[in-house]
Amino acid sequence: MKIIVDAMGGDNAPLEIVRGALNAARARRDWEILLVGREADVRLAVSQCGGAPGNVHLVNATEVIDMHDDPATAFKTKKDSSITVGLTMLKNGEGDAFVSAGSTGALLSAGTLLVKRVRGIRRAAMAPVIPTATGKAVLIDCGANAECSVEYLMQFAYLGSFYASRVLGLEKPRVGLLNIGAEDTKGDQLRRDTYAALKKAGDEGSLNFIGNIEAKEAIKGGCDVIVADGFSGNVMLKTIEGVGSFLGRELKGMFLKSLKTKVAALLVKDGLGAFKDRLNPDTIGGTPFLGLTKPVIKAHGSSGALAIENAVAQAAAAAEGNISADIEAHIDLMKIDR
Repeated sequence: MKIIVDAMGGDNAPLEIVRGALNAARARRDWEILLVGREADVRLAVSQCGGAPGNVHLVNATEVIDMHDDPATAFKTKKDSSITVGLTMLKNGEGDAFVSAGSTGALLSAGTLLVKRVRGIRRAAMAPVIPTATGKAVLIDCGANAECSVEYLMQFAYLGSFYASRVLGLEKPRVGLLNIGAEDTKGDQLRRDTYAALKKAGDEGSLNFIGNIEAKEAIKGGCDVIVADGFSGNVMLKTIEGVGSFLGRELKGMFLKSLKTKVAALLVKDGLGAFKDRLNPDTIGGTPFLGLTKPVIKAHGSSGALAIENAVAQAAAAAEGNISADIEAHIDLMKIDR
């Protein structure tokens, strides 16, 4: 298994990116990690981390795509950037998956034009795994496609279902359409038309569609795949992140209020730690772009070593799951006019 890592992407590059990649390489000696970036900078980071094991290799890329570059064209104008070089390697079969904490827009544009979408897929979608009361769920899309058609949402449902099945190991994942109510008459025309299309797929047995789902029910564990346009999905994701951060601060303040509450905090320390980990995006690692021919994982821009280590593991799991085979085998089911 070869995982290509963009060593120059993100707020904490290259040191934290390199540290996370090295930790992943030490944990799994059967993985080969290819660090792509400015060689002198990457070598310095490697030395600061105590050196690299034998399953880590460096690939020189002299340019970096930063926040000031146009995300739609930067990978073309900076052809020797770590994103462009890494994704070209992925396209050419020199790696099995790609991880980057760099520009989301540049990564999506480059992934679409270099790695390419599976034939018949209209749009690649971002599909983070979010915590729920009963475990976790795939939220698709969370920002790549703010405006969607019925066909886009139909394809997102299949993409999310394949990912939940192959990578998360869920049998017959329950697919729900994010909406303002559970009734089939709820929502705008797009939601009502999409409901009809997904219900047909459910009746035919090609999807385990459970109907509309409200955000509060999704968080309670009401489904395994939450289908949304990128605008609604992003609002839901950012709300979850904000509420998690808010709860963490409030609990900390409450438990540090007095000697009595500090003693109580010691008694529930393990439970609080587990709760914090469930809400910490670093423990998941990143967000896959589903619909591309090969796995591309977007780690968040502020990723530290733990997030990158987990993103590498996520990339390996996605490559092993090989959901592109499922997509290709079922592409005819994803067409509205079939």
